[in-house]
Amino acid sequence: MLKPKVVVYNLWPELKDYARAKLRGFPHAIHTSALTPVSADPTAEVLVVFIESAATKDIMARLPKLRYITTMSTGYDHIDLGAAKKRQIPVSNVPTYGENTVAEHAFALILGLTRKLFESVKRVKEGRYDFRGLRGMDIKGKTLGVIGTGHIGANVARMAKGFEMAVLAYDAKPNPALAQTLGFTYVALPALLKKSDIVTIHAPLFPATYHLINKKNLALMKPGALLINTARGGIVDAEALLAALNSGRLAGAGLDVLEDENLLQNFEEVMRHGNTEFKLKTTLVNNLLIDHPNTIVTPHNAFNSAEALERIINVTVDNITSFAQGKIQNRVG
Repeated sequence: MLKPKVVVYNLWPELKDYARAKLRGFPHAIHTSALTPVSADPTAEVLVVFIESAATKDIMARLPKLRYITTMSTGYDHIDLGAAKKRQIPVSNVPTYGENTVAEHAFALILGLTRKLFESVKRVKEGRYDFRGLRGMDIKGKTLGVIGTGHIGANVARMAKGFEMAVLAYDAKPNPALAQTLGFTYVALPALLKKSDIVTIHAPLFPATYHLINKKNLALMKPGALLINTARGGIVDAEALLAALNSGRLAGAGLDVLEDENLLQNFEEVMRHGNTEFKLKTTLVNNLLIDHPNTIVTPHNAFNSAEALERIINVTVDNITSFAQGKIQNRVG
């Protein structure tokens, strides 16, 4: 078996020892900070990144020995697959680590909105022990619309049945056997939006899904419906969502992801590059969504359970081991 040099970026500090033990036998370097042009290690043969580290064409050009990329995430829109393909560098992901973890977080957002948990807790902590004005709604008997029925979406549909909800689903590649097993119904996207009391997104971000939830599609949603997004921020047109919330068309939104959320994390650094006017506008809209009284926004935290993080590292190391043995598993693109 080959022993390529493995360089890891964006690893959670508390899991450094766990990752080192798993990578025993491979020469490796572990960074808890993000991959940047400055931090790019030219000795890397295997590059391991998370969503905050963009493996761009320019970054890859700084890695002359690079032969393999594996991301510690299911999504891989932070990797320039075209540039990797030109270099004949295979790319893998971790496809199934969070199928229950992210689904559970989606329901946390649903219940947080339907039972006004954020406002309730805030009120009590401020010294007002009073339920008036905090009336919620049952989710039993409501219709849940699931956009994307991969591993996470399927778990959401399964959990919804436990709440005695009706489930509609939309997917570009329907899985009739799954629908029969879990007891949900595939419909076209417009029908899902029109009939669902709550819409939850579990699709990947591709050019075809960018701003899938836009002004036109938001106008199709039931008045008073809720929107949940634990997938990728770019699937939702943030400006259109803000307008729908302000007009009262939507009763609320539970968001674990925001469009261009890296601006919120590294505002000064990101503002030095690219279209400053666009970035200022995006940041303003994101902050208005965060501060809106009818939203719950969490910081891309849906994946973040102790069990899921260990699964991420385990599968990532399995990907690396397979590559070292001349095989590529969990390949994307």
